[in-house]
Amino acid sequence: MDLTGWTWLNEPQKWSTDPLTVHVDPKTDFWRLTGNGEIHTNGHVYGVRLAGDFTVTATFSGDFPAQYDHAGVGLVIDDENWIKAGVEVFDGKRQASTVVARGFSDWNLAVADVFETFTVTAERKGDAVVVKYGLDGAEPTVMMRKAYFPPGVEAFVGVMGASPHGEGFVTQFHEVQLTQLP
Repeated sequence: MDLTGWTWLNEPQKWSTDPLTVHVDPKTDFWRLTGNGEIHTNGHVYGVRLAGDFTVTATFSGDFPAQYDHAGVGLVIDDENWIKAGVEVFDGKRQASTVVARGFSDWNLAVADVFETFTVTAERKGDAVVVKYGLDGAEPTVMMRKAYFPPGVEAFVGVMGASPHGEGFVTQFHEVQLTQLP
């Protein structure tokens, strides 16, 4: 996994490489208005800036002890336009989760509670991002979401983690691939 040139958007207090291990800080999140009027833009994203089409894939693990703890991939254009996708704890279960913000957050879940590792991929082509996942080494073939994402606009793309209500947690990214598409 070559992460040369990658930087942090909201660097966590503690992290290390080989494998990429992120100690997600408490009180961190990406969320915009829906349901509670709150705006949060302090979740951690480790990545690079890309314009055009790309695929980002991450295989990771973690304990995710608290409600809304989450990790996966992040695509951030600005504070109002972003996507985060991966695993999130909701009602005591680890769920496959995607949140899309275009001014307001829009969230969906799929039960995926029993697994050791989770793989998520987000592929941007034109004006759409398709998110898929797989469990325990399986290719990410289960479709979670197809969402509008402004085409051709540069985005900060990489892996992410957040712990809005918990005390933080540790997640390890075992494999990360980022491919610019023609």
